[in-house]
Amino acid sequence: MIKQGLVLAFGIVFGLEGQPVYRPSLDESAIAYSGPARDAVSLLRGRLEKGETQLEWSDRFGYLESVLRELHVPVSSQTLVFSKTSLQIAKISPEHPRALYFNDEIYIGFVRGGLLELAAADPVKGAVFYVMEQKKTPKPQLLRRDSDCLQCHFTLNTLQTPGFLTRSVYSTRGGEVIPEAGGFFTDQHSPLEQRWGGWFVTGTSGAQRHMGNEFAGGGKNRINMDHGSNVTDLKGRVNMAQYPVPDSDLTALMVLNHQIGMHNLITRMGYEARLGREELPRTIEASLRYMLFTNEAQLRDETKGTSSFRADFEALGPKDGQGRSLRQFDMKSRMFRYPCSFLIYSEAFDALPQAAKDPFLKRLWEILSGKDQSPTFSKLSADDRKAILGILVDTKKGLPDYFRANR
Repeated sequence: MIKQGLVLAFGIVFGLEGQPVYRPSLDESAIAYSGPARDAVSLLRGRLEKGETQLEWSDRFGYLESVLRELHVPVSSQTLVFSKTSLQIAKISPEHPRALYFNDEIYIGFVRGGLLELAAADPVKGAVFYVMEQKKTPKPQLLRRDSDCLQCHFTLNTLQTPGFLTRSVYSTRGGEVIPEAGGFFTDQHSPLEQRWGGWFVTGTSGAQRHMGNEFAGGGKNRINMDHGSNVTDLKGRVNMAQYPVPDSDLTALMVLNHQIGMHNLITRMGYEARLGREELPRTIEASLRYMLFTNEAQLRDETKGTSSFRADFEALGPKDGQGRSLRQFDMKSRMFRYPCSFLIYSEAFDALPQAAKDPFLKRLWEILSGKDQSPTFSKLSADDRKAILGILVDTKKGLPDYFRANR
């Protein structure tokens, strides 16, 4: 059941259901995956090795808070996973969920009594994985952990590139996944009713329901969504004194579900351009559909988180001359007020080879300028297109001159 769901999910994104998907060799010289990385975690590792910075130890959370500060990852991004779906499954349970923190390019996992797990979006290689022991030492080390992590993070579910994924599963009260019950790999296409099984969730979604906060049992794929939805306080479910903040924010989870898919598509475009693959035009179109939220699951009611994540995220901008930003939320009928992914500002996007970036930007301009009126992008209103184009012209460096034509 899970395998079928994966193929269908991939087909929605790529329009390739039933067709083979090329799996590149990571040893290709254009990728050189095992070679030196230049993602943010690798750069921190270099600073630590040279003694240019130091991490502070805390008796409560080890190196977690210091790592979050060094990598500019907001603590308000905290979400909690209680299903045993990680490298450290023996240490994860509903009583001791794994905390996940993220920004635009870094993901950090924290398990009490275990390792810090870090993953970062390298501009060329895609997702690169690291661990750090949670033991007080004069020289804490960040170690790459590719071999273990790529077993799950280099598959069809990550578009056959080293990537990221979020799962929604049916689990027992002990956190064990129930394989026969099925499950979902989630991104922005997933309806709320299929999201966050095996996660704690704090926030309100009105009449909408999700799978968070509850358990299934006896091999059944039934969860009491009425009881698990619209939970704003995890008291009685988990001891939140074990974590820096008391939330597993719903808005943060929605952003997380969006950006993992966008990261994977950007990586896929980069791989195909560097390897000269003929699939590149098709992947560019898939990436445009995703970046412009054409198949986003619609919200039917106002949706809110419980932490400062929304304000922290929106404050990052950048804003155009009218004060508009691609980070502004809607959260009533759709996630963002202006439906274009903020990851267009990412280093990974900027590092795309010209063979991918030039046609991508040309097609993006055709869509936003109204020259492309195909049904695929009909969900974008004229006001949406005009607003996104205006924001990008004011805030995105390196755009071709034709973006400013006829404005």
